[in-house]
Amino acid sequence: MDSGYYAACSALKTQTSALDIVANNVANVSTAGYSRKQPQFGENPPIVLGQLTFGTGVSLENAASIRDPILQIRIQQETGTQGELSAFVNAMQQVQTQFNNQGNDIGTQLSALFASISQLSTSPASIALRQGVLTAASNLASSISTTANNLESQQANLDLSVTQSVDQVNTLTLQIAKVNGQIAALENLHQDASAFIDQRDVLVGQLSNLIDVSQIKTESQISLTTSNGTALVAGTQAFTLTTQPDPSGLEHIFSQGNDVTSQLNSGQLGGLLQVRDHKIPSLLVSLNTLAAGISNSFNAANASGFDLNGHQGADIFVPPAASGAGAAAGMAVAITDPALIAASSDGSAGSNGNLANFSAIHDQTTFNGETPSDFYGSLIFSIGNDVSSGSIEQQASQLVLQQLQDQRGSISGVSLDEEAGNLVQYQRAYDAAARVVDTVNQMLETLINMGTT
Repeated sequence: MDSGYYAACSALKTQTSALDIVANNVANVSTAGYSRKQPQFGENPPIVLGQLTFGTGVSLENAASIRDPILQIRIQQETGTQGELSAFVNAMQQVQTQFNNQGNDIGTQLSALFASISQLSTSPASIALRQGVLTAASNLASSISTTANNLESQQANLDLSVTQSVDQVNTLTLQIAKVNGQIAALENLHQDASAFIDQRDVLVGQLSNLIDVSQIKTESQISLTTSNGTALVAGTQAFTLTTQPDPSGLEHIFSQGNDVTSQLNSGQLGGLLQVRDHKIPSLLVSLNTLAAGISNSFNAANASGFDLNGHQGADIFVPPAASGAGAAAGMAVAITDPALIAASSDGSAGSNGNLANFSAIHDQTTFNGETPSDFYGSLIFSIGNDVSSGSIEQQASQLVLQQLQDQRGSISGVSLDEEAGNLVQYQRAYDAAARVVDTVNQMLETLINMGTT
């Protein structure tokens, strides 16, 4: 009877603990990163008296967190890819808007300039038509310089975003190192650290969204590095990243004195750096090529003819540097007097012979083997292709990440239907154990009363 009473009391305690686990699961059904807990029961050691063996009931051995570490690492990797693509596409969409200002974009202004030259050929002495050419040239120069300056401003904004992302990385690595210590302290005392493990998984996920992360698991802690081996966290120690400007003024990322900027290829930092350090500089080089080519070609064409005053034509655009550096941002019209346009090929006011040299620029393939319009069209196509392919990859990554998260949810997530079933099961077991206790109490009371009688 004593063993039965003990077994029933043990069952009461165990089922109460199991109900507490169910209640905690239900309470955290919407908690990000929470891994549901499942009670693990074990039979208590029996009591052996001679040839008789008496069971002593059940006990709660452990509240096991249901998680798949490999799946969690896969989610973190895909989160890094998603962060990179999101930052890349957002930045490139902003770049694209610089070239889609319909009516004022470079392509429209370039066409308008050649159209104004064609009109001038009908009446080469017309001041109004000459002014139209200067206005079109000024509009084209303004459009190119504005686009280049806007790209440089966007590059500066991306540079600021890089610095802010590095600060966020440092904050997260410090938190992860702290949680590592809390997990180790609890597990050394053989206590449940699952809540802190869930918290660490969430933090590592947030870190993966910012920077490429590789994880090394030890007994109670994890160490984190980038994919190229740059240390981020080692146990309870976090390695702070710093930023320093290069000669151009752009911030580079350093770890323990080493420049690791070019090694970061995932997470938001990877996407930001790809646009800041590769895409925008490449576009600026192309714009410089276009601006320098147009300026030099029109200046040469004007110099081959005579203006209304009978003088040899001067530069129409401010001459760019021989290297072409800064040609786009500094592009401007050098003359304000429409009479200085050298339309004449023989010095007479009514001649339009030299305008053929201007019109010929439209079909010249001196822009890396392409005409001005084709060269600009290729540039626009390149930007559109980057945005389109990046968006497609981003959508694919989102789908993969959602599938992984759904898979995690099916393994580690809380199902209210399942918990409701567990609640009924543990409640019934508790009620049954309570009846056993009540029955034993009644029997003991009857025996005591019999002894008294």
